[in-house]
Amino acid sequence: MRSDSSASGERTAAPRPAPPRGERAWSARVLWAGGLGNVLEWYDFGLYGLLAPVLASLFFPNQSRLVALLDVYGGFAAGFAMRPIGAAVLGRVGDRIGRRSVLVLSVVLMGAATVALGALPAYASWGLWSPVLLVAIRLLQGFSVGGEFVGSVTYLVEQAPPGRRGLAGSTANLGATAGLLLAAAAAAGAASWAGAARLAAGVWRWPFLFGGVIALAAYLLRRHLPEREVAPAPPRRRSPLGQALREAPRLMLLVTLFTSGYGIADYLTMVFLPTFAHEFGRVSIAAALRANTAGQALALFVVPVAGWLSDRVARRRTILAAAFFAEAAIAWSAFAWARQGPGGFYLAQLAFAGLLALIMGAGPAMLAEQFPPDYRVTGHAVAFNIGIGVAGGSAPLVAVALIRAAAAPMAAAAYLAGAALLAAITALLLRDRSRQPAI
Repeated sequence: MRSDSSASGERTAAPRPAPPRGERAWSARVLWAGGLGNVLEWYDFGLYGLLAPVLASLFFPNQSRLVALLDVYGGFAAGFAMRPIGAAVLGRVGDRIGRRSVLVLSVVLMGAATVALGALPAYASWGLWSPVLLVAIRLLQGFSVGGEFVGSVTYLVEQAPPGRRGLAGSTANLGATAGLLLAAAAAAGAASWAGAARLAAGVWRWPFLFGGVIALAAYLLRRHLPEREVAPAPPRRRSPLGQALREAPRLMLLVTLFTSGYGIADYLTMVFLPTFAHEFGRVSIAAALRANTAGQALALFVVPVAGWLSDRVARRRTILAAAFFAEAAIAWSAFAWARQGPGGFYLAQLAFAGLLALIMGAGPAMLAEQFPPDYRVTGHAVAFNIGIGVAGGSAPLVAVALIRAAAAPMAAAAYLAGAALLAAITALLLRDRSRQPAI
């Protein structure tokens, strides 16, 4: 039986043609193009999570507060549940047609869905159709996002000069961090400027509609990206997903478990925590969003530094395991601080943001390096999106359900600690190829 460790990246793959002279993808334009789609992706998902209390009152007005939050986060989770399907479909496009094709297609779909959400009438106008269409839009967004992040990571890491894959991969998460920062700033600005009444009356739409501008900019940058040729698939060759599952089942499982812990930690600390501090502590929505914005700003600086460190100083696996063990260690204390008022919440948010930024800097290249080129987009995308999408996207929903079932707000902290430990342990089981000259 073929060992999956061999199939997961140590077998020799046929070399791909080098890009034409003068078109090296390691350029400012291509880095912008690779990162900007992730700005839109995480701007939209971050905005939805941060404005969850407002959306709950507009689209599910006849429910109790906790049930309405469960409904809104259910829509959040539904979008993520579509990500593995989008990963399989769009990943095949990336592996069989070209990396650029999936980047263009995903950003067009994502931009259309974001604008549609901003224009969607509330329950008071359309009744039951409003929450139904809200969930449908989330499904389309989830499908498009399924190929976006991994497609851009693959493109950037494959094109990076020797010894700079960590920094190149971190550019995708730099875009993701910028998207969350922009979402936090937009939500905080709208809440602080408009006030609760005007925010609910319609100001909440403006940040979503602005997502269309980001989508247009990303499309214009991506449509003429340089592209490496992709060899046509031989007749009767299995799909990239089938190939990944046959040749590297252990790797697919480990990456799925790792990204599950990663996704839960991400969404509990940077999306759910502001709602937690407001609903179960003494923090206003505006104050919680301002602290979240500060955390995103901190991460924006730490992410590329962590990518560079993973190339030059410490191995990627070491950085990832250490950061997740630290997150598990402080989970209970940080959630307790978040309930004590704005000062404690700022401390918790900044601590979590700093640790997550280390993970976001070292993680993309680490995961891309696990897979061979012929199913790199598909294998990575499916495993990543099951973990980040299903486990991470449902994390706020599960956290609220645990709090309700246990009648104890700190149940969310225990959930975070368990997820961080899972990610730390599985990171140590992955191979570290951070010093290999080529992948």
